[in-house]
Amino acid sequence: EKTTTFDEAEKVKLNANEADDEVEEGEIVEETDDTTSYLSKEIATKHPLEHSWTFWFDNTVAKSRQDAWGSSLRNVYTFSTVEDFWGAYNNIHHPSKLVVRADLHCFKHKIEPKWEDPVCANGGTWKMSFSKGKSDTSWLYTLLAMIGHQFDHEDEICGAVVSVRGKGEKISLWTKNAANETAQVSIGKQWKQFLDYSDSVGFIFHDDAKRFDRNAKNRYTV
Repeated sequence: EKTTTFDEAEKVKLNANEADDEVEEGEIVEETDDTTSYLSKEIATKHPLEHSWTFWFDNTVAKSRQDAWGSSLRNVYTFSTVEDFWGAYNNIHHPSKLVVRADLHCFKHKIEPKWEDPVCANGGTWKMSFSKGKSDTSWLYTLLAMIGHQFDHEDEICGAVVSVRGKGEKISLWTKNAANETAQVSIGKQWKQFLDYSDSVGFIFHDDAKRFDRNAKNRYTV
């Protein structure tokens, strides 16, 4: 079964837009049998992704200090084709429109965005920081790189999170095996390249984050 790459994912959206642009406003288009057959086939055809993915949402504003982390986390939508991705993406608030202290996650299906998840337990995260309201494009490109299996060590990818806070926004890329330095450094370098991100990016082990909280140090930097 053919899967869809990062570039092809964008082309699917662009081709749909171009098809709309070809018809001028108010123009009446006569549909032939061939046209009807072609359009029916195009509508019926979807472009499968390598994996299914799930959007999750977490808003910690109303959560009390006694609540366990992740208690307000909820499953929003699972998709497995390019078309379903765009349908979901276009109907979910982009980071700049989310409330402060909201987290939007996109993870491979059946992986929960929690340190305790068996797939994530031995992993870690790369993090990028953005000014308030400036992460929308980078969030989209991160999603396209993930679902389009553009990373050389794609099997290491668990998912990504965009976190909206009062001072700005952060995007975190979660991976499976933090101790695999070669894979993690490769992922960090490619991620920066995909987003054209010029600042340095650090990688923190989940174990360090649990032990030291905000005092956890970067193990790798690119």
